[in-house]
Amino acid sequence: MARVLLIEDDPAVRKGVTLALKRRGHEVEVAGSGETGLLALERCRPDLVLLDLMLPQMSGLEVCRRIRENRQIPIIILSARGDEIDMVVGLEAGADDYIVKPAGPEIIEARMKAVLRRVAPAQDAHAAAPTTGGAEHHADLTVDRTTLVVAKHGGGLALAPSELKLLLFLTASAGQVYSRQQLLEQVWEHSFYGDVRLVDACVMRLRAKIEDDPRKPVYVQTVRGFGYRFGPVR
Repeated sequence: MARVLLIEDDPAVRKGVTLALKRRGHEVEVAGSGETGLLALERCRPDLVLLDLMLPQMSGLEVCRRIRENRQIPIIILSARGDEIDMVVGLEAGADDYIVKPAGPEIIEARMKAVLRRVAPAQDAHAAAPTTGGAEHHADLTVDRTTLVVAKHGGGLALAPSELKLLLFLTASAGQVYSRQQLLEQVWEHSFYGDVRLVDACVMRLRAKIEDDPRKPVYVQTVRGFGYRFGPVR
């Protein structure tokens, strides 16, 4: 079971989510504001953060950005704001997933399990693909499937769980084109079409880290009208 940090200012939601997660065996630390949430993050060292967007004083987006400055812990936004722009902005801030409230405990549990699997080496999305493991070299980019270390020009890159799993999945079949829906199902383990925005936001963040010029991507290439592929092909 996971150690979860819930950052939520609504006492009723905080209590309901906490009870539901504890019934499922999770350990839950709660915080009612962004500031106390960041302090709790240092103290309790959670496996995952559930983060509300509409927090007093420091917004959930700012909390997400601050966490991403030096941590790659999984972050799931749990928010009543379900507009497309809110979802996209939250994902671009570095969240791994986005759940619109109200959401049942089964949905939260399923999304938590999926995002936690992205950080587990044994659960790599493409583990069944034919690969010898170890370091792979793609031009200036090195991907080590054994240690889950990604480097460019010899310098290590800090990738969030979704970014890492997406890169591992694409590099396992360099040159093969995947639709957004296929990536959503394989990397995020989602099956409903509306969440393809998760893919686009993650691609944007990944490109910002691995490309020399994210506006002219060499590694994660767009195939217009279909999806993405990894290049240059080895």
